[in-house]
Amino acid sequence: MKGYKKGRPRYSYTKLLKIILFSFMENGYISLRQIEKSCKTDIRYMWILDDMKASSFATIGNFIRENLANTSENIFVAINKIIFDKENVDLEHTYIDGTKIEANANKYSWVWKKSCIKNRDKTFDKVSELIDKINIEDLELMNIKIEKRNEYTIEYLEQILERYRQICCIDIEKFVHGKGVRKTNYQRKYEKLREYIEKLKKYAKHIEICGERRNSYSKTDNSATFMRIKRDYMGNDQLLPAYNVQSAICDEYIATIDVKQYASDTECFVPLMEKFFAQYGKYPRYPVADAAYGSFNNYIYCEQHGMEKFMKFTMFEKETKDEKYRNNPYKSTNFKYDENGNLMCPNGRKFKFKYNLHIKGNKYGRTEEVYECESCEDCPYKQECCPKAKNNRTVRINKELTSIHEEVLKNLCSIHGALLCMNRSIQAEGTYGIIKNDRAYKRIRRRGLDNVVLELTLIACGFNLCKYHNKKMRLQKCA
Repeated sequence: MKGYKKGRPRYSYTKLLKIILFSFMENGYISLRQIEKSCKTDIRYMWILDDMKASSFATIGNFIRENLANTSENIFVAINKIIFDKENVDLEHTYIDGTKIEANANKYSWVWKKSCIKNRDKTFDKVSELIDKINIEDLELMNIKIEKRNEYTIEYLEQILERYRQICCIDIEKFVHGKGVRKTNYQRKYEKLREYIEKLKKYAKHIEICGERRNSYSKTDNSATFMRIKRDYMGNDQLLPAYNVQSAICDEYIATIDVKQYASDTECFVPLMEKFFAQYGKYPRYPVADAAYGSFNNYIYCEQHGMEKFMKFTMFEKETKDEKYRNNPYKSTNFKYDENGNLMCPNGRKFKFKYNLHIKGNKYGRTEEVYECESCEDCPYKQECCPKAKNNRTVRINKELTSIHEEVLKNLCSIHGALLCMNRSIQAEGTYGIIKNDRAYKRIRRRGLDNVVLELTLIACGFNLCKYHNKKMRLQKCA
């Protein structure tokens, strides 16, 4: 018959997607073999399949890898929009938090970027010593000299190696190896230079994988970074390969989830908000976060995009709860100014402006003004004011950051701010409590950043579906 094709009919992608979403909804995380088993033994899965033959774990895995890898986030947003419309979820109030989850990588597979740079520099010095030796012992009589450098590229060293072989007529095929033979001086130097080249290639590869923003990576999973996580089952406070998972929660639902390779939560705020905007077309008006996110860069970013400042800063707890610290007369922010605008210490001595200090890692040109007291000699308050200072006391003043901190204190100390902080601790931290403890998801299964994002997106889809289903069931019971 024309157009007839042999073989089994193709599995329905719609039913496969339903099976996967239902599995993650019920279990939080589930293995592919467990999904296959449920399709054969669980009547609920059979109902979803609707007379379609139960697919194997390989088929499900191929579908996730080939079809969901690039569409999982679109599916997540589509599900969220349906749920958010039905539940009237408030996207103006967003509760932000992060957690570090251990990667699927070996514990002792670390590569440290600083160690690679240090060993690479040592190898450069060894190469220079070897070139000196070659110039003196082998090339001086020929009136030839190989140029030395502070740093060497792989291409330059390979050119030197080939040039040395040609000038000294070295026959590589005649090189001897093993016991009972003696290597020539040419062979020793040639092999030593080749060894240095291979080492430099290895260090260059390690540094390239780490990139500019990371200081380490795992050989088992190159995308994982060694971080300090709370689950220290080794008991020695050792760094473990992990990913930094960030989420934005709205009315108990995960609105946005993101994965980063660096441990600092401060730098994760802007990418998370940009992803939130890309998914929903607007920024939240009230982003609420803990002190890990409170930085000058993030506060200015909030101002530029119409967001209120409800993120704590580093000394927020002391400013609000420690009255002695807040009213300390020797704290630089409590110093007063005289009629001419000069900063005055508690003893009535002036502080003179010295220079502007640029802040490292700042994106908005932030600088701090450094002032030095005109004289701390014979000051009766020196022990309380600056006990460790050998000379006159210096202070750093940033009026813009101080005013921002005052605004944050005003926002968070209001009734609205207190309610938002309480809700953040319930919703954001409660979400991770359900995922990590109630559903026992304490280690990532997939490897590679893209695969980890896929896995956590599916987990977020399942979490939101489960949350919506439970709310619906509770309303039915109440009715």
